[in-house]
Amino acid sequence: MVQYTDELKEEIRSANDIVDIVSQYVNLKRSGRNFFGLCPFHKEKSPSFSVSADRQYFHCFGCHKGGDVFTFVSEIERVSFKEALEMLAERANIELPTEQNSEFNKQQYLKDRMYKINAETAIFFHERLYKPLARIAQDYVKKRKLDNNTLKAFKIGYSGEYNELYKHLKQLGFKDEEILATGLVNKNDKGEFIDRYRKRLMFPIMDVSGKVIAFGGRKLENNDKIAKYINSNENLVYSKKKHLFALNLAKQSDSKKIILVEGYMDAISLYQRGFNNVVASLGTALTEEQGRLLRKYCEQVILSYDSDGAGQEAIMRGLAILENQGCDARVLQMEGAKDPDEYVIKYGSGRFNLLVENAISLVEFKIKMLKQKYNLENSNDKIRFLKEITKVLSNVDNKIEREIYISKIAESYNISKEAIYAEVNKSLYKSDKNVEKTKKVIKISEDEEVNPAIIKRENMVIYLLINYFKEAYEKIVTNISLDDFKLESNKIIFEKILESNEEESEKILQLISNIEDKDLQSHISEILVTDYEINSVEKCIEDVVNIYNKERLTNRKLEIIQKLENSSNMAKEEVAKLEQELSDIIIELAKRK
Repeated sequence: MVQYTDELKEEIRSANDIVDIVSQYVNLKRSGRNFFGLCPFHKEKSPSFSVSADRQYFHCFGCHKGGDVFTFVSEIERVSFKEALEMLAERANIELPTEQNSEFNKQQYLKDRMYKINAETAIFFHERLYKPLARIAQDYVKKRKLDNNTLKAFKIGYSGEYNELYKHLKQLGFKDEEILATGLVNKNDKGEFIDRYRKRLMFPIMDVSGKVIAFGGRKLENNDKIAKYINSNENLVYSKKKHLFALNLAKQSDSKKIILVEGYMDAISLYQRGFNNVVASLGTALTEEQGRLLRKYCEQVILSYDSDGAGQEAIMRGLAILENQGCDARVLQMEGAKDPDEYVIKYGSGRFNLLVENAISLVEFKIKMLKQKYNLENSNDKIRFLKEITKVLSNVDNKIEREIYISKIAESYNISKEAIYAEVNKSLYKSDKNVEKTKKVIKISEDEEVNPAIIKRENMVIYLLINYFKEAYEKIVTNISLDDFKLESNKIIFEKILESNEEESEKILQLISNIEDKDLQSHISEILVTDYEINSVEKCIEDVVNIYNKERLTNRKLEIIQKLENSSNMAKEEVAKLEQELSDIIIELAKRK
């Protein structure tokens, strides 16, 4: 019987967005970060069925069903996990292995070889950058003020002439068909193998885990007949719509923001000047897949595109995608330079950081663009402007946020608040957005033996480990043990996390996503979609750890008191030792209050 690997499951999961899949069965409406609708698994009048776009989980707070996209398809179609996986693989045009499918095994082998070729090529190009023959590339690097640390962080390199790379790869033992599959080398009509990238500054493109999957090459010669940039074509290991340049570095940043720029050099230049949370969209318009990636790795996306017309149009398209993903998207306002690279070199990191901090919201950017469209000195244009902005404002779900925008607009454009309110309310009524959203009641557990408050606390520990792994892992595993968990489901998840030995939260989520038990999947989904109202992650971790430590000390205190009450047969030294320990515990508990 063929076994599907965890890597294959993850590939299928990633190719099937849960919001898209669930939308085929449920009418979903976005509210904040999540989507809500009527549960398809039980009868209800008010929506309690939630789908998380960023975590790719669903959960119903009514019937408590939940899980990932495999669980949903399995439940809704009443099929096994294996059948659900096969249905989703077919939907995504992903070929599955069979005992007879030797072609699939060949493809998997070719993928592995392509990854190795890309890795060796990146090393080859990078080492050549430091050799005397790369003078033209070295001069360009100096001109762009790139230092050695930056060159190494991005593995920037220099490609040689004619077929130097081909010869190098052949010496390493790679076959012609493997090399050609990467697109790094072409074969001409004469049957000669020629390097695709020649005399170019080379930028390896890496996936989120740091594997080299493609390349971009910038011309260095002053020759208008050749393209400024050439990039890898899509192949077995590379699909440009699914990746972001420098995300492997940006995900390591402590910042909860990611700055999205247009080009390699924008990302590299900002990185060198202290902004290690920058990614670029690989020369394409932002895609849904890239939007999901951004939502997964940050809480806020700041778009910093070129200040020309094309850049501003790209911002509007990108904002629409990010808004649909439930992202907090902002727009960086830049004047005095055509792109972020030029700006940060011209004005410095401090001023660019101010632009980041003062990035405007989606609503403010839309209003700014509308202002450029109309002449507000003209009465008819002002009326049209008012109608347009009310459409924008009616899409703001948060009433307080909407009121703040209305006040700003009224003051900035000399329009009465009452007039704006009247138009917004009219728009809300038409689109039926004035219906009060049903409050979601979270039922914690039906397990009467475990205190609901303890379950909620345990759930929060799991939530912190999944969502804030870097901040939480060491403090939690140092102070909280497996025996501290009361709910069996949480014990299993915590044990999986301890066993994983992973250092990245997305791999932790992937690990527990591969648990096929439906009850456990439902429990995980409830943890992930619950709002724990965390204002400060650091303070939350500290409070949770403190509660467990206090509880441990309190239990030990009661244990000692009980022993001392029955100490008639104990030695004086042992009694004294227990009394001292009791005194120390009482003092420690007093400090922790």
